[in-house]
Amino acid sequence: GQVGHRGLEQPGSVLFLGGNEVKSSAVVKYSSAPPQAAFARLQEKTDLKLPPANWLRESAKLGPAGTTILGNNKKSKPFSSFGMAYDFIDSVGNDVDVVSDSENIKKLLKIPYSKSHVSMAVHRIGRTLLLDELDIQELFMRSSQTGDWTWLKEFYQRLIDQKWQRKKKSKEHWYQKAILSKFLYYSINGDGAAQPVPSTSKQHQEGPVSGESDEAGGASWPAPFEMPSSLSEDPGASNQGSVPLEPSYIVGHVASAPKEQNLTTLFNDGENSQGLKNDFVRNILWTFEDIHMLVGSNMPIFGGGRYPAVSLRLRDNNKPINVLTGIDYWLDNLICNVPELVMCFHVNGIVQKYEMIKTEDIPNLENSNFSTKVIKDIAQNILSFLKSNCTKEGHTYWLFKASGSDIVKLYDLTTLCEETEDKYQNPFTMPVAILLYKVACNMMLKKNQNKKHYGTIRTLLLNCLKLLDNGRHPQIIASANYMLSELFQLDEPKKEDSTDFPINGNSDESYSEEEEEMPDSDENGSYSNSSDPPDDNKAVAIIKSVGELSVPEKYKSVHRIRPSCAFPVCHGTEERCRLVLNYVLEGLKSVDSSIKKESDLPAADPSTPIPLKYEDESTSGGPECLEKQMALFLDKMGSFQKGKHSSQSGMIPGSWQYKMKLQLILKSSKAYYVLSDAAMILQKYGRALRYIKLALQCHDTYCCLCASMLPEVLVFLCQCLTLCGDIQLMLAQNANNRAAYLEEYNYQTKEDQEILHSLHRESRCQVFAWATDLSTDLECQLSVSCKCYEAAYEILLFSNLKNQNPEQHVQVLKRMGNIRNEIGVFYMNQAAAVQTERVVSKTVSTTEQQLWKKSFSCFEEGIQNFESIDDATNAALLLCNTGRLMRICAQAHCAAEGDFKREFSPEEALYYNKAIDYYLKALRSLGARDVHPAVWDSVNWELSTTYFTMATLQQDYAPLSRKAQEQIEKEVSEAMMKSLKYCDVDTVSARQPLCQYRAATIHHRLASMYHSCLRNQVGDEHLRKQHRVLADLHYSKAVRLFQLLKDAPCEFLRVQLERVAFAEFQMASQNSSAGKLKTLFGALDIMAKTKGAFQLIRKALVAESEQNMSPTDSSTSLNKEEVLKLLSIFESRMSFLLLQSIKLLTSTKKKIGGINEEEAALQTNKQVYSLLLRATANRSLTLLERVEVILTLCSGVSLSEVPHLGSA
Repeated sequence: GQVGHRGLEQPGSVLFLGGNEVKSSAVVKYSSAPPQAAFARLQEKTDLKLPPANWLRESAKLGPAGTTILGNNKKSKPFSSFGMAYDFIDSVGNDVDVVSDSENIKKLLKIPYSKSHVSMAVHRIGRTLLLDELDIQELFMRSSQTGDWTWLKEFYQRLIDQKWQRKKKSKEHWYQKAILSKFLYYSINGDGAAQPVPSTSKQHQEGPVSGESDEAGGASWPAPFEMPSSLSEDPGASNQGSVPLEPSYIVGHVASAPKEQNLTTLFNDGENSQGLKNDFVRNILWTFEDIHMLVGSNMPIFGGGRYPAVSLRLRDNNKPINVLTGIDYWLDNLICNVPELVMCFHVNGIVQKYEMIKTEDIPNLENSNFSTKVIKDIAQNILSFLKSNCTKEGHTYWLFKASGSDIVKLYDLTTLCEETEDKYQNPFTMPVAILLYKVACNMMLKKNQNKKHYGTIRTLLLNCLKLLDNGRHPQIIASANYMLSELFQLDEPKKEDSTDFPINGNSDESYSEEEEEMPDSDENGSYSNSSDPPDDNKAVAIIKSVGELSVPEKYKSVHRIRPSCAFPVCHGTEERCRLVLNYVLEGLKSVDSSIKKESDLPAADPSTPIPLKYEDESTSGGPECLEKQMALFLDKMGSFQKGKHSSQSGMIPGSWQYKMKLQLILKSSKAYYVLSDAAMILQKYGRALRYIKLALQCHDTYCCLCASMLPEVLVFLCQCLTLCGDIQLMLAQNANNRAAYLEEYNYQTKEDQEILHSLHRESRCQVFAWATDLSTDLECQLSVSCKCYEAAYEILLFSNLKNQNPEQHVQVLKRMGNIRNEIGVFYMNQAAAVQTERVVSKTVSTTEQQLWKKSFSCFEEGIQNFESIDDATNAALLLCNTGRLMRICAQAHCAAEGDFKREFSPEEALYYNKAIDYYLKALRSLGARDVHPAVWDSVNWELSTTYFTMATLQQDYAPLSRKAQEQIEKEVSEAMMKSLKYCDVDTVSARQPLCQYRAATIHHRLASMYHSCLRNQVGDEHLRKQHRVLADLHYSKAVRLFQLLKDAPCEFLRVQLERVAFAEFQMASQNSSAGKLKTLFGALDIMAKTKGAFQLIRKALVAESEQNMSPTDSSTSLNKEEVLKLLSIFESRMSFLLLQSIKLLTSTKKKIGGINEEEAALQTNKQVYSLLLRATANRSLTLLERVEVILTLCSGVSLSEVPHLGSA
């Protein structure tokens, strides 16, 4: 419609009126008036009874209005405030107190001065009140034609005006109207002559004029006003003398009034609001004291006075101005910010004179003086009265004062109506619902700036839904439900759960200033019904006498609105998602119900569960069938680009149903995703799988409907598939809880079933069945998990989303690497199991080889995944696992060769070397220990173990058939040294004792090897000397390490005994008795040093005997056989050494003669020897007692000094 001039944003003015200051400012928000033309001063004696030539001339601008029937001129506008509210939706519900036609505001402020009746409809939207004239007479005229509103008619007659009848307008009234109309036409025309207006001059149809309009003529309800198609603004239009005209005041011959229209047709989708259009010339934001009003005014404003603008009035000279007219003129000028009033006086239609009055002087005119302060009090009291009592949003309140009465009553028509008929009997239902919806929409658009409005938005929408009927307004219902679901943030970061919304009770500042319960007290006479006449118990509130309105602050504004508008407190994600799904479901039902039911739709009853599986899909698990389904799925994904879609329910793409259903489905998909994620955190994996299944079913339907996929939707699909993969992996890892998970998975709420039912109207929801079935087979679950990640990865690849979503890309690759590791380990463990079951058969089975291959390729792919995202640590772990696989392969090849002596085979060597390669790669991948110390240490340990195992096998099962002894010894020695290199004995950690034991064992083995080389007379003199030095070195290192360990006394003993044997071997090749003695005493010293080991053994034996009293399993159980064996050897070696020493000492004594030192040593040794003989002879000694004896002997031996032999 209107093309307005928006250049009138004047600053508000503050007027000082007669000493009483009343603050008033007005800002023109919109004006359709042309620039003001000076008014034409009519010559004296102009006869206003004669029509001017331009009177009622039809023009393109006037449309059908120019010929409106005489009398049907003041259109009753029951919805005028709604038209304004739609145009200035920003102001509604928030910072404006009242939206209304200026006529209604004037009427309210004149209540204490006027006898005339007042009848207005009041509606609350947020904290804004909408006021509209409710023309009871017109209403009842309509009622008798249509049968609507009969309940109100009866109520009215019973309560207020038993003898109701239509009042006739007086002849005088029509005469006044006609004269005013001609006066304005004359004033426009300029020179007062009856000149026709040139046809080029367009007059603005949207320019209504306001006269004394207390008594109004009836009009059709709700005045659907057809706009002519020729309303486009003509740039060549001359502005000469044009003033906005409105059909109201124009008298002419009959043009049939437009047909009654059903109210709902006014709202074609809530947009084409003919009866609700804003057809005021000006919309003004008027602030009167502290009251903010959005006012519609049609007062004609002219130029040509002493001020930029004047208002023009016609007065009968014989009738003095009264207070009512004075207030009227004053308020009109205040509202329009007009500083001056021009009055033209006439007698019987003959112009007499003009008079100019400043706006601030109007209250002081004789006969019409009034106090502006009182008007201000009236305004504040009425607003407070209405705000305190019109509390329910969506209800229609009726403010009524009968003609001549002093009592003002307020009724809640909605409640009265509900008691009698259906809510559509109230023609305000739709405009109110639409306005609630529009205000909510408008706030939603700004929701990111202000979450505190969420409570308000939710209340607006819920109240809107209360007024609507699904059969008639499915689109608004669907849309309102969707907006309600949008209020609940789903993708909020988890940690901020508590601060999502202002959860405290008074969260909603925008809605109310103070929220308290309604007082029962008779605080200001308006809440108590005790003194009401008995027949008036229907009124919500009553002003007992209009005089009260003039008392300052008689009615205090208690902006009480029901406190329930605070945003609901959601305890946790699940509850929030459930609320969202609840709204989504209502929206879906609304959409579905509006689509013509096709006969070929799957007839489904929402109360019967939908089967979880479709038989025709291949549900027989197994990776092969998965491959097929995966291919089908990706093929389908690829086909989005081709733009084909099919809705089984017959929705037309592009229709509102289609768009809304897509939005709702996507929202439900997100809610299910969040639910699944929450269940996952709680380790409810069955429930998580059920929810992700629903999310993917929603997504599937979305894909079926949607021709092209938005990038964010595809990214979301990736998230769903990724989560699905996570869930399947967790199910695989927690196989022991399978029964519980199955139960969770199969449970369905009624809500979920109904949503699924709505989805099935569009698609079969089976595209993702492969990903969401709960399998009982571990391998299948791992495989599905992997396929989910692969699918997500593929989507990122072929939709080129990888670069926009690097984080998602990395996440998916990480998970792919991880699942491939899991599957690799799974196959590797299976291979190991097969190997242990295989009895000593000669060859490796093909099953094993297959498993190795599968495992190896999984590890390989996983390593690539991790390397592609520079995840060195994980790549190292997978390389480490591959190394372990190689060792399993090596072990598989070590089967004993039947009758032959077992030898270390080349295959074993090959696989061990491969394993070593992988471990070294892992170390290279990490680069340095501080990248990830734990992994670094672990790889080092594995590497050391591999070298050690290889060396041990080569030593124990020497491949002498293939290699020379020297070669083998060299290789063993090299491998052992490498094992030592990677065996970290110094770093303090849980593994340190293991490392020390390993290193000690290596030294022991090397020493033994060199010892045996010496005995076997290998190599020349030089080499043997080298071997002797090396054997000695390694023995001493082994001893040092074993001494550190508190749990290896036997190993320590064995090493010491080997050292004694080594000494004996050396002694055999010695010739001088002095040399022999030295060696002997050295050996005895070694024996004495085993005291520590025997103490440990004794401790263990004592502990064991104590435990035998109270039998429990001993963790430090000694290997008793080993101890016995070592003990026997020890005793025999000791007796041998002592005997030898006694012989040698005796013989040297004979030669040289008594030396005290040697004498003492000889005595000691003899003593110890006799003790030992006695002990070994006594067969009845227990193990513990024998150990005690040894301990005593060791102390004895250690006393003996090696005698100093001069000439050795």
